[in-house]
Amino acid sequence: QVQVAESGGGLVQAGGSLRLSCVASGRSFSSLVVGWFRQAPGQEREVLAAIDLRGGRTYVADSVKGRFTISRDNAKNTVYLQMNSLKSADTAVYSCAASTWGWAPPDNMGGHYDYWGQGTQVTVSS
Repeated sequence: QVQVAESGGGLVQAGGSLRLSCVASGRSFSSLVVGWFRQAPGQEREVLAAIDLRGGRTYVADSVKGRFTISRDNAKNTVYLQMNSLKSADTAVYSCAASTWGWAPPDNMGGHYDYWGQGTQVTVSS
């Protein structure tokens, strides 16, 4: 079993920044693949970024590349999503998920991930 919990969401003005945190526990942190997703009301889930904690491989979706970055702190069992130059279109519930199945091409459905957090709301005001 893996427990996953996000934090760091909130209300921010357009152009501002937020850093989301995802703490994964219950299994060797470095054996996981962790991904960040978001879903806005009435829209499909969207994969944003992923990191393979076994080797450091990362992925960032084209839609947020240049504004969002993914990183990790092994000592804190935490994966971060740094979000800069936020726009109103970034308003959504952001979730992280952990996979115990190794790396797979990221996709919006996130079927490769077996453990999900509850999500954290990010609201960007214009």
